[in-house]
Amino acid sequence: MEDKDWELFKKKLNDKTGIDLQLYKEPQMKRRIGNLVTRAEMTSFVEYFNKVSANKEDFADFIEYLTINVSEFFRNPDKFDIVEKDVIPYLLKRSPKLNIWSAGCSIGAEPYTLSIIMKELTPSTRHRILATDLDIEILAKAKKGVYTDSEIKAMSPDRKAKYFTKTPDGKFAIKPDIKSVIEFKRHNLLKDKFETGFDLILCRNVVIYFTEEAKDVLYTNFFNSLKPGGILFVGATEAILNSRKMGYTSYKPFFYQKPEDYKSDK
Repeated sequence: MEDKDWELFKKKLNDKTGIDLQLYKEPQMKRRIGNLVTRAEMTSFVEYFNKVSANKEDFADFIEYLTINVSEFFRNPDKFDIVEKDVIPYLLKRSPKLNIWSAGCSIGAEPYTLSIIMKELTPSTRHRILATDLDIEILAKAKKGVYTDSEIKAMSPDRKAKYFTKTPDGKFAIKPDIKSVIEFKRHNLLKDKFETGFDLILCRNVVIYFTEEAKDVLYTNFFNSLKPGGILFVGATEAILNSRKMGYTSYKPFFYQKPEDYKSDK
């Protein structure tokens, strides 16, 4: 597969979806997509793209594979324990109504987990939870709010009974009071404008194939999107090595804070 083929494939993908592979680590993405090309017994990236583009379901599966939609409720329970017992109570002391963003929300498990936590901590307050993802098909699944047993395996039996309804086919549907809090939107983290004024931003297990330059831009944009005192929560393998240079202070491992006394020069 020649470089011309790869470059044309990237252009076609960007034109159709807005996904710019220039901002992703090339060797990893080339290998990842190359596996699909080989499996499909195609001879080039462009041939593979043309084939999957011709079928809506095949293309949706390809984009889901590309954007790595792996998620479950209370993923890394020890970290969500910190969110529930430390981060949220701290933020609630600063503001009784929180503005939260689950960036790269995948199937919706993360924002619904947050909605459950907020319901239990402040049952009479309606907080805002924004949930965004690049993948339109996966956002549709998130909005539907129906999950398999494996996707809610980290959920306690009490919470499972309280917040889900069993469907006839043995799946679990999130209850309307938890669902109604979430605002789902399509958003490209590497391209689209960011909202501001967030108390808490979660971006976990999203940046695995981003270039270091793209990560720097992303984390700087998150910094600008946070309120002073706001917190960014990243994945367990995604420590921000130059966080201080960007302006963050360390709140806890994998939790980064915009200083409470931060004042913009603008």
